[in-house]
Amino acid sequence: MIFNVQITVMPLKDLLDPQGKAVLGGLENLGIHSVKDVRVGKNITMAVEADSAEAAKAIADSASKQLLANQVMESYEITIL
Repeated sequence: MIFNVQITVMPLKDLLDPQGKAVLGGLENLGIHSVKDVRVGKNITMAVEADSAEAAKAIADSASKQLLANQVMESYEITIL
């Protein structure tokens, strides 16, 4: 069975997010002052062949730990769609 998996990778909250700060500055330059914080991350979708949703999530978790997220600087969340 094929499972669609979404992995959201975000910088850890305790670390600076220079890309987020640049976006926030750009919004302010456009006159959009109501946005108070921006964090920029990655959204990855994969089609995973597995016997169950739990197995697909385990495969996505392994891929995230080994390749998709730098666990020193980023956190990730897996969702089966």
